[in-house]
Amino acid sequence: MRLRDELPVDHHLATVYRYGAAFCGLVLIVFGCLGFADALSPFSTSGDTIAGMTTNVALSVLSTVVGLVLIAGGVIGGNAASTLNMTVGALFVLSGFAHLAVLDRPANVLDFGMTNVIFSFVMGLVILTFGMYGRVSSKLGHDNPYWRRRHPEQAAREAAARAAAEARGTLPASGPRPAVAPSAHDPNT
Repeated sequence: MRLRDELPVDHHLATVYRYGAAFCGLVLIVFGCLGFADALSPFSTSGDTIAGMTTNVALSVLSTVVGLVLIAGGVIGGNAASTLNMTVGALFVLSGFAHLAVLDRPANVLDFGMTNVIFSFVMGLVILTFGMYGRVSSKLGHDNPYWRRRHPEQAAREAAARAAAEARGTLPASGPRPAVAPSAHDPNT
């Protein structure tokens, strides 16, 4: 299965992935720039706070780089943005757990405090949500390309029924097409 083949480039979900990545990237860049503006030392663990979170230059650089990567994913859009959002979101959640384990220890080189850990969890879940939107659900619509990919037999039956209805003239040949209700005997729905 190729990720680039799962979702058409012009599908409406691509907009959610694109704007979600760009928004989260912008938030991270603003945080990183605020850290640079405060002229912090590179690996200080003295507790300088920016926007309610402790930071140092290393964390500002990391935030800016990840923000730029997310914005690049937003520019690319489509499945690349979705996959990038899911990957970065998962890394944020893992980072939250890792930094929770090193709070108040010398290994805390990014000067994480509890607010940073909470921000990491929340931002990770927000980025994950933008990446998984329309991809992961038990109630995806039948017009969703991910649903069609997971249920190829039923999607083929629905496409054949739609083509037959168009041939009879009961469905318009263009424009939005109504989803065909799932059959009662299909265990995949």
